[in-house]
Amino acid sequence: MSGWALLLLAVAGCSWTDPFIDRRREAGAEPERLYVGRSRPDAPVICYNGWTTEFAELQQMADEECIRQGTGFRAEPEGQEFFVCRLLTPAIWKFRCVK
Repeated sequence: MSGWALLLLAVAGCSWTDPFIDRRREAGAEPERLYVGRSRPDAPVICYNGWTTEFAELQQMADEECIRQGTGFRAEPEGQEFFVCRLLTPAIWKFRCVK
């Protein structure tokens, strides 16, 4: 097996490709400028790697985030973008919380 294949297998097995909610915050900022990530309490945005993550997992994460934020009982997908997040989780799914 070539060195590149081993590197790709090692990276694929790492948690670097786990999906996450892009909810970065600016510490001490005023409430209207608090969130610097793409997510908002009523609109979770999830960074993911399409090779390692199924859509059902993203949907579940978004539903749970809507409930945790108290902005809805489920999340509806609104669209996706590619090559806008981290290197190993380059794509995003945008959701909107609904009651």
